[in-house]
Amino acid sequence: MSELQAVLFDLDGTLLDTAPDFATALNRLLVARNKQPLQLTNVRQLVSNGSAGIIEFAFKLPREHTEFEPLRQELLTYYLDTLADQTCLFPGMNEVLTRLAENAIPWGIVTNKPELYTLEILKRLPLTPPPETVICPDHVSRTKPDPEPILLACSELKAKPENCIYVGDHLRDIQAGLNAGTTTIAALYGYLSHEDQPDSWGAHYQVAHASEINDIIF
Repeated sequence: MSELQAVLFDLDGTLLDTAPDFATALNRLLVARNKQPLQLTNVRQLVSNGSAGIIEFAFKLPREHTEFEPLRQELLTYYLDTLADQTCLFPGMNEVLTRLAENAIPWGIVTNKPELYTLEILKRLPLTPPPETVICPDHVSRTKPDPEPILLACSELKAKPENCIYVGDHLRDIQAGLNAGTTTIAALYGYLSHEDQPDSWGAHYQVAHASEINDIIF
C-alpha cells in the first residue's frame, strides 16, 4: 500500500485475544451467584459487546434492572484481577507488528475498552514495538462507530486518515474507519457472532488470519 503513514487496531478480538480472561471473570461471577459457568466459545462471541453485553446475556437482565449495574461492576472487579492471565496476541500479529517496526510505520490502538483496563493489559503484557498512541473512550466525546477516536489517533500520529489503515472485528470498527476516511480491514478471526455478516460491512479488505494483514500492507 503506497503512502501508508500508520496502522491502527481495535484491541479485543483484533490485536489481542482477551476472551479467555473475560470468561474466567464471568464464570467467577456466575459461580458466586450459583449459576452454571459458560463455555469459552459462548463468551468469545460476547466480548465485543463489552461488560454490559456480557451481563445481559449471562443473567438475562435488561440494563435498567436494579441488579444490572452492581453485577456489571462486580464482573469488572473480577476482570481487573485476571485481565492479563491468558490474554495474548492473536497468532500472526507479532509478525505484523515486527514488519511495521522494520518499515518505520507507526501503529496504535483505538478501542472502546475503558482506559483503566486497556492500560493495565498493556502494562502486564508489554508489546514490542509498543503502540505510539492508545485511544480509549476516556479520551473522546463520542466512541466508535463515530470517527472521532480514529481521527484523534491519526492526529496524534501526524498521519492523514486517507493514508492510514484501521483493523477491527466488529461492524462498528469498520463503520468508524470508513467514517474517518481510512482504509479498513475486517478481522474475521475475531469475535464475530453467528449473526454477523461481515460481507455487508463494506470493509476494503477481509482477513481470516492476522498474518494476512502483512500481505495487504506490504
